[in-house]
Parts: sequence; C-alpha cells; structure tokens
Amino acid sequence: MKKLVKKAKEEPLIEEVSRTITRFSPDIHTGLTLEQVEEHIRQGCVNTPVDPPSKSVKEIILGNLLTYFNLVFAVIAVLLILVGSFRDLTFLPVIIANTLIGIIQEIRSKNVLDKLTVLNAPKAAVIRGGEEQTIPADGLVLDDIVLFSAGNQIPADARVMSGEVQVNESLITGESDEITKKKDDSLLSGSFVVSGRCLARLEKVGADSYVSKLTTEAKAAKEGEQSEMIRSLNNLVLTVGIIIIPIGAVLVVQQLLFAKASLQSSITSMVAAVIGMIPEGLYLLASIALVVSVMRLAGKKVLVHDMKCIETLARVNVLCVDKTGTITENTMEVNDVIPLDGYREHEDGPLELMLGDFVYAMSKDNITMAAMKERFRDVTGKIAASTTSFSSAYKYSSAVFGSDSYVIGAPEFILRSQYDEYREEIESHSSEGYRVLIFARYHGTADGKELTSPVTPLCLVLLSNPIRKEAKSTFEYFAAQGVDIKVISGDNPVTVSKVAMQAGIQNADQYVDAQTLLTEDDVSQAMQKYTVFGRVTPNQKRQFVKALKSQGKTVAMTGDGVNDVLALKDADCSVAMASGSDAAAQASQLVLLDSNFACMPSVVLEGRRVVNNIQRSASLFLVKNIFSFLMAMFSIAFMINYPLEPSQISLISMFTIGIPGFLLALEPNEKIIEGHFITNVLLKALPAGLTDFFIVSALVVFGLVFGVDSTDISTASTLLLAAVGLMILYRISKPMNRMRWTVFTGVTVGMLICIFFVNNLFAISMVSLKCGMLLGVFALATEPVLRYTSSIIETLEKFFSTMRQKKRLKRENTKRAKDK
Repeated sequence: MKKLVKKAKEEPLIEEVSRTITRFSPDIHTGLTLEQVEEHIRQGCVNTPVDPPSKSVKEIILGNLLTYFNLVFAVIAVLLILVGSFRDLTFLPVIIANTLIGIIQEIRSKNVLDKLTVLNAPKAAVIRGGEEQTIPADGLVLDDIVLFSAGNQIPADARVMSGEVQVNESLITGESDEITKKKDDSLLSGSFVVSGRCLARLEKVGADSYVSKLTTEAKAAKEGEQSEMIRSLNNLVLTVGIIIIPIGAVLVVQQLLFAKASLQSSITSMVAAVIGMIPEGLYLLASIALVVSVMRLAGKKVLVHDMKCIETLARVNVLCVDKTGTITENTMEVNDVIPLDGYREHEDGPLELMLGDFVYAMSKDNITMAAMKERFRDVTGKIAASTTSFSSAYKYSSAVFGSDSYVIGAPEFILRSQYDEYREEIESHSSEGYRVLIFARYHGTADGKELTSPVTPLCLVLLSNPIRKEAKSTFEYFAAQGVDIKVISGDNPVTVSKVAMQAGIQNADQYVDAQTLLTEDDVSQAMQKYTVFGRVTPNQKRQFVKALKSQGKTVAMTGDGVNDVLALKDADCSVAMASGSDAAAQASQLVLLDSNFACMPSVVLEGRRVVNNIQRSASLFLVKNIFSFLMAMFSIAFMINYPLEPSQISLISMFTIGIPGFLLALEPNEKIIEGHFITNVLLKALPAGLTDFFIVSALVVFGLVFGVDSTDISTASTLLLAAVGLMILYRISKPMNRMRWTVFTGVTVGMLICIFFVNNLFAISMVSLKCGMLLGVFALATEPVLRYTSSIIETLEKFFSTMRQKKRLKRENTKRAKDK
C-alpha cells in the first residue's frame, strides 16, 4: 500500500480527459475496501499536494550551481586561462567551497525539516474496511469516507454524507461567515471546520480539488513575499550584477586603447575590479545563517514553515496571545456549578443530570466540552432530537430534548438584556479567574444562529485553566525586550484580565469588552490603550492585527484554534501550538511542536542572532564592493591602470571578509534590532570603503608622480587594504570576547603567513625603498582617515535622522489637526 501511494505521489497525475476513473459508493460505516483503495492509487486518484513541501536534492544542487554570479565567475576563469594568467585563479577554490557549503547545508536542513514535517503533517480520520484509521491527509484517495470535526482543515473536496458542521471558507472565498453544511452539501478543500461533526465522501482529490486550482497563484504570491533582509540583499545583488558588465567592458577598452596595456594585463585588471565588486559570499552567508537557524530551531521542537519569519519575529514589537493554550495549559476543568433563581429542582430534576444529558448529546470538539464530559457523567437516558455545536460567533451550544431547548455558553450572549440582573454575581466569579458559562432553558428553537427568544437561566458553570509554569518568566522576558503584549480572547474580559495578571503581564488590569468596539476608530484607539481584550470574535481578531499593523507595529500572533486562523494569516509572524487545531498549525509560519510557549524567547534570540550577525558580516563584504566600484570609476576617469590583481583581491577577501564573516555570523547575538537592514549595513561599511579608496587612490597618484613601479604600487595597495580590513574587522567585532579575539587573531596570523611565505601565489613582492616610504606614510594615515570619515558619516546620519523625525512629527500633528 505505502509503495503504491509513494509511486502515485512521485509520478505526475494523468490529465482527466485521458484517464478512466472507477468510482465507488461506499457505505459510510464501512468505507472503501483495501482493494478499492489500491485501485484508486493505481489510477492516480491520491490526494497528492500540487505544491511539494520542500525542494528536491536535485533542485537544491542546481539552485546553488546555476546562479548568475557563478556564470560570471566561469566566464572570468575562462578569460584568465585564455590569457595564461593562472595565478589569478585563486578565487575559484573559494567559489567552489561556497557552493559546496551551500548545497550541503541546504540538504542537511531539508532532511531535518522533512522529518519534522512528516511528524506534523495534517492527518485525517478515515473509515476503511469498517474501521476508523488516522492517516496522513496526502494518503487519502477518491471516494474515501472521512470524519471531520472542529479544528480539522478539509484536505480535499467532499460531500457531507451524515452529520452537520459549521465551516469557515475564508481562506478560499475571503468571507469569514460560518456556513452550516448538512447532508449532501459540498465541502471545499482549504476550508476548516469551526464546530460540529460529520462523515463526508471525497469527491475530488489532489490536483483536481478546488484548492489546488488556487495553489499556483498563492505560491507565486508567497514567493514574492520576502523579509526586509533578503529583499535588501536581492536588490543589492541585482544592482551589482547589472553594473559589473558595462564597467568591466569599459575597463578592458580603456586599458587596451588608452593605457596601452597588454591583453593579459587588461584582462587581469578588469577581473580584479569585477571580482572586487561582486559580493560572492554575501547572499550565501545569509542563506546558510537562515538554514542553520532553522536546524537549531528544529532541535528545540520548532517547525519553520516560512524561513523569513525568523527575521520578522526578531523585529516584532507587539505580541498578540490567546489566553487558552498560551497563558494557560490547553486543558480545562469544571470547578463548580452554581444554581440560579430560574432553576426549580422539583420540576427540573438534579442539575448534574440535566447537564449530564446535555453534554452526552454533544460531541467532544473543544476543551470546554471535554472538561464538562469528564465532570458530568451521570445521565437519565434522554436522547436529544437535535444539537448545535459551539458557535464562535454566537458563543453557545444547544440541544433540544422533546419540547425543551437548552443552551450553554457566554452569559452576555445568552442573557442579552437580562445580563445586568446577574452581572454582579458573574463578574465576581470572573474576577477570581474563572471562566463562567451559563446553562439556560431557551424559549425558542436554537439553530446555531443568534438567539432572539427569552431564556430562563438555570445555573452558572465555573471552569478554569491552569496557568503555564513558564508563562510568567516568558512574559517578563518580552517586557524587558520592549515587546508589548496584547491578550485577545473570546472569554469574559474580567476573567482574562485576572489570568493575565497572574501570568505577570504588564498593564493586564487595562481591559475592554470587544463587543463595545463598533467602528474602526474604536478598534484603533483600543489597541493603543488596552492590554486585555475579551469577548473577541474571530473577525475582530483579524481587525486587531490589521489595526496594529496600520500603526506601524510589527505584529506576531500566537494561536491554537480555528478562531485564530484569520488573524494568524494576517500577522507579520504567526505561531501555532501543535496541540491545537490542524487549521491553525497549517496557517502558521512557526509551529511549536511541544506546544511550549516558553521556547518563544529562544526563537526571538535566534532571529536576532541571524539579523545582527548578517548585518555585521554584510558590512565587511560591502567595504570591498564600495572600494572596488570607486576605484574602477577612478581608473576609468583618469585613464590609469587598475592597481590590484585578482589574486590580491582574493587574499583580502579571504582573511578580512569571507572567513571572519562566516564565523561571526554563527555566534550568539541578543542585541535588539533597530533601523533598516541596508541602511545599517551601508553606514558600517561606508567609512572603511571610502578610507580604502582615499588611501589607495592617493598612493597610486603619488606613485605615478614619483615614478614608482606598478608592481610595487600593487603590493603596497594590497598591504594598505589588509590594514584597513583588519581595522574595520576589529571595530565591528567590538565588544571583543574570546570568540571574536580568536577569529581576529586567526585571520591576522593567516594573512601574515600568506604575505611572507606564499607571497608569489598572491602577487606580493618586495617593495622598493621609495615605495616603502610611501607605504609607511599612507599606513600611518589610514587610522585617522578612517576615524574622521566615520565621524563625518555619523554626523550626517544624525542630521538626516533628526530631519526625518521632524517631518514625521509634522505629519502626525497635521493629521491630528484634521481629525479634530
């Protein structure tokens, strides 16, 4: 069976018009037989996803080999070989090593993620051969009888055969209304079950299902969404990739026609300039750092669906959490039953039995009902004529016994105008941290929609969730990191506030009932003022996230239920608990496989490590790029030879950029991320890049004036670049620790060994006395030039930052004046 399924997944599905499909009509209690399942597998009617979860090994290898810059390096290598400049091929081992490292790390990451993905893959309860089985959703076949209940995401198009469910099709249609599906109604793949339970037969699977028709478009949109860091790197690489071609061509022409250099000299000068401008390891560095982060998180039982969320979470300044499953354990217990004045024991009978009959009729599709089934086990044997599962929109469940209808749910929604009569008692229990439900007789027919008829309150049911042991320390960490917490729950705001205070959330006493937030302005103002939000509907959760984002916040959302799906999809970063619903887990970018919220700080720190270290390493790469670009333009403008050779550029790149960049990118870094990625990188790289250019260009000019040999100038320029490179490496490594001292000392010693013992390989020669004197003068000048250049750029940056703040304040004041 497994081999047949695997074969069906690997082979492309045959077009509908060219295949004959045998359909079956299985009994809902027995389902398909083993032979019928095998027949559908042979026909290719398997629920194979059209969007594979990860790249294949072949795609990874080709993706790392067939890059634009690898093509450029291949052309450069051919040109150098043709002109016989074999010594200048020293960059090739570095390029080959970079490519191999990228391939190996990505394959390792794929293997780790594939194992985790299998563990967390969506499952489905299917009836086969008269038995209920739980199998991966991609193992379903056409005509399977599948059991759907609250929290399930529907994996293929189906038709309800028995039972009744409320589904939310917002991920497909964009409409968030709950739709009741009864016998013979269709279920769209991609929608999810909010409440209820049903048996359905699969009508279309795999590429034939409705959701598959939208997958290609959705995948393209998803691939277009990139984090700020990756987007900045892509733009940088694209810009460099465009400008190196005309600059390289102009340099060769200028060297040959105007400087009268030989073909070999012209090619090597052009190659040195082009190699210097290519950030050959920068994008790879970022990719590897992210891949390593994914593997580290996997070791902490965190599954990453979308790699860009690692950076996003590190920038988060507002974290929206639910009470149940995040602040508290994802379990619940009934603490007490309190009779109300509407209850008449001699007429109604014992409350415990009334509640027992009610919960016996309901399906165990949420933790509240599971807790009530655990508590109220005694029954009279009454059979419910009809039931409606809990509605997240109207906050109640119902059951009808003969001529009597009963409802249980949120007091505000059930009592409505009668709520004030019981407010004091309800809120006194809520203030103690209990979740309060009301059990009432409904004088009408409950159908899962908004209640309109009167009710007779019978009793209050008090429930509670134990607070997670690690919750307090986790929220203290986020408070120390300047991350605002917003508690968003469907429960009573007083209850949620009490629980939030017990968990140590700052300003948890600032709460509001979301039912009072009627307009967008109400929501916007409330998000700025309050910390705790109670009685929140699923659609309101989505509004809250949008309101925070419109205020310039970077929003993370945690959740575990179907009610959280809409908000999870809209948040900048979404985190789900694996113990929650399938729909929430599949809609989120991160899944906590242990459902342990305490690991969130380590996820944030992983993101900070990646972004901060890549920013630091990227500035090393850009120093060389800035210098090479300016030096190439200087050579073209003043008709002089480019002073460096490719092997010398390789030496500088290896010891002041490549090796330290990769090593420093992997160390811990908990610094809070501020500013924009590309701005931060340029501000760190610009002083050193300009210093390199000022010192080397001045050396070249003085060398020409005093008649210094071009070989001496080339060597002296290399030594100056090495000095500046080590200085900037030291500056960006501060504060120094054992790891950074080790890296700095190691690359310094490595460079000295190459300069003195393998100097011929890197075109390093003994300089003349005249050149030595010039080298000494300019070497002494490097430190003050770097210092003053840094000071000027810092002053300019502060000036422009102040101007931006003034403009922003002016816009805000103007907006306030208009609003008034």
